[in-house]
Amino acid sequence: MAYDPDNIFAKILRDELPSMRVYEDDTTLAFMDMMPQAKGHTLVIPKEAAVDLHELSNVAAADLIVKVQMIASAVKQAFSADGITIFQLNGAAAGQTVPHIHFHIVPGSLLGAKGHAAAQGDSDEIAADAELIRAALHNLHK
Repeated sequence: MAYDPDNIFAKILRDELPSMRVYEDDTTLAFMDMMPQAKGHTLVIPKEAAVDLHELSNVAAADLIVKVQMIASAVKQAFSADGITIFQLNGAAAGQTVPHIHFHIVPGSLLGAKGHAAAQGDSDEIAADAELIRAALHNLHK
């Protein structure tokens, strides 16, 4: 499958669609999933155009996993989670719904959580969750 520059995440990267961003630098963007499986569900994407892990350059992959680790630490702290679920789906057959490589970070376990991309979340609750994560990121970098 070829990369589609009009996928929803590409549009978010270009600020053509709104997002609740919790972290951004030159190579990576982290933002709240608007169809969360659980409170605090965060997405981390590279700015490099790649459909899946297999298309991502080695340099971008290495950078991305460091950012996933950092964001996961902030999510864990923000929600006082005993654990973190991190997952990444490659291809539609694996459940990937947006053709841009991305990692999901969810506090706790997905046991009993909503299905992937099942329902729109409450914007106010998601905004409050985003603020908790941004504060945790700030605390991690003190």
